Amino acid sequence: MALTREQIAMRVAQEFKDGSYVNLGIGIPTLAANYVPAGVDVMLQSENGLLGMGRYPTEAEVDADMINAGKETVTASVGASIFHSAESFAMIRGGHVDFTVLGAFEVDVNGNIASWMIPGKLVKGMGGAMDLVAGAKNIIVTMMHADKHGNSKLLQECSLPLTGVNCITRIITDLAVLEVKDGAFHLQERAPGVSVEEIRLKTAGRLVAADNVPEMQV
Repeated sequence: MALTREQIAMRVAQEFKDGSYVNLGIGIPTLAANYVPAGVDVMLQSENGLLGMGRYPTEAEVDADMINAGKETVTASVGASIFHSAESFAMIRGGHVDFTVLGAFEVDVNGNIASWMIPGKLVKGMGGAMDLVAGAKNIIVTMMHADKHGNSKLLQECSLPLTGVNCITRIITDLAVLEVKDGAFHLQERAPGVSVEEIRLKTAGRLVAADNVPEMQV
C-alpha cells in the first residue's frame, strides 16, 4: 500500500542525525517537522529567516507572524533565532546546512533534479532550491513515485528545466526508498505491501533491486 504524505514525512524524519542543521522545502518536506524522532535533536532552518523551526501549531498556538518559507504558520523551538533572509541564504551557500529535504517534479538516474518549473505554467521563480542543491551537504528528495496520470517521475533523463545537476543521492517516495548511484536507482526499501515489480513498473529510469528488499518502518 502506497504511503500517505504524512507517512513519507515520517520516513524522511528517520534520516535526521542528532545535532544536524536541516532545511525543509515546501510541500511534503515541511511535514517532517512534526515527526522528528524522540531523542534526536535537530535545528530546522527555514530560508525566510528562522533557525529552530518547530512543529505546526495547534489552533491556540497560531501566530500569524511566525511562518515558514511556504507561508504556513509554524512554531519556534527552544533556542530558536530569527534573522534576515539574506543571512539565511548565507548559511545555505556557506555549506552550513547538513541536510535539505526537497520536493521534485522529476529526478533522473544521474542525480539531476527538476523541481521548479513546468513549461506553460506561471511560476514566480526558482526560489531557494538552486542554492540548497548547491550548498547543502546531503539532499533528500521526497515525492510521489508517479504523477496523477500514472506517469513515472523517476526518469532515465529529466525532461523539465533542471534545478541542479548530479546532486541527488537519496529519494523517498510513496512506494520506495532509493539511492541514486552508478547511473541507476537502487531500491533500498519498499512501502509495506508494495511489491518490487510494482515499483519497477512505475520507475521509468534504470532500477536495480536485490532479491530481498525490506519493507519501510513507518
